[in-house]
Amino acid sequence: MNKKLTIASALLAASAAFAFETWNGDAYQVDTGLDNGSETSGYWFSYGDDGDGGESKVVWPVPLGNDYSETAMDPVIDHCVGVCGTASLVKGKLTYNPFVGIGFNVVGEAVGGGDPEAGDASSWGGVCITYTSAAAPTLELGLGDVDATIGYANPAASLAKSTAGATKTIPWTGFAQPSWYKGATKMDGATAASQLVALKFKIQAAAGNYDFNICSIGPATGGTCKATCGIDVKSVRGASAVKANLSGRTLSFSGIKSVATAEVLNLQGQVVAKGDASSSMNLAALDAGVYMVRVAGKSVNFTNKIVLK
Repeated sequence: MNKKLTIASALLAASAAFAFETWNGDAYQVDTGLDNGSETSGYWFSYGDDGDGGESKVVWPVPLGNDYSETAMDPVIDHCVGVCGTASLVKGKLTYNPFVGIGFNVVGEAVGGGDPEAGDASSWGGVCITYTSAAAPTLELGLGDVDATIGYANPAASLAKSTAGATKTIPWTGFAQPSWYKGATKMDGATAASQLVALKFKIQAAAGNYDFNICSIGPATGGTCKATCGIDVKSVRGASAVKANLSGRTLSFSGIKSVATAEVLNLQGQVVAKGDASSSMNLAALDAGVYMVRVAGKSVNFTNKIVLK
């Protein structure tokens, strides 16, 4: 099949340039603004080196899955307020360092089913990202079928190792093919952005275990990634900082200045307890484990994790 015709057809299907809304771990789907109508863009996926003989994988902090897919990352996003896990890198039969990656498609699958399509992300100007990683990762531009034509030497930007959290804004000109590539077909970041299929966060290093968290990602133009990883407490008109206080099986909140509702969710996203945030909640009926607490009201939008013993 003619690659140029394939790309041109995909670009026509995804030609509308809507805004890419910065994702802060607050939704299950990244709103890229380039969905082709299939509503399959922006869902996180993982991949690894098993196709080349590696044995690497991502170890997730909680089981994956929702009512529609066994691999959905909804529970991970709830747990991490981002996409977090441990990159377990095992070399196996590889002749190079093992790797895993996490990414999302920017346009989505072809309407009616099929391979992910390409879209023109030039208007993003590049990408901002906030993350933690115990190994130095790269942010890679996935191009679908075009990957093979450039020897899988996709334009990428190097990120620094950071366990405390780092934020970086990278223009499309900051993405380049790896230095080892000696092929004739060149691809710069701006050209790749005009036919982008996926954004990929890739960890490739010596065998070992490396924790990571993708906390925020958005466009370089018009987007602002949050400054740090972790839970954000959003204030309205100077509202006091909200805190969740757990004493045994009694949950209460401080810092709430207006009417608000509190919900406790299990890792499947189900609401298992609900009440007025101004009153304490008795959680004695719940099983031991990890839960997410969500408080919403006129002047507060707060999420936190609790552990019941």
